[in-house]
Amino acid sequence: MRVKRITIRLPDDLDARLRCEAARRSISIAAVVCDAIDQHMPPARPAGRLSFSAIGEGSPADASERVDEIVSGALARRHHNSAA
Repeated sequence: MRVKRITIRLPDDLDARLRCEAARRSISIAAVVCDAIDQHMPPARPAGRLSFSAIGEGSPADASERVDEIVSGALARRHHNSAA
């Protein structure tokens, strides 16, 4: 599993509570922080699948000739939406 190092600023009282909890549980401060974040963040959405291109009415007449462009656009939109 890859991990990232981050730096955060905490008020003194929260830092003290964090350190106390880590000592109480005999785990690292990082583990307490990861647990807390994991409990409060919504679950990660699965990547899902791209819908089929050019199926049904309303698709571009030249979709079969532009499939790379259409799929690239769909991937770019997905990336943009997941970053938002």
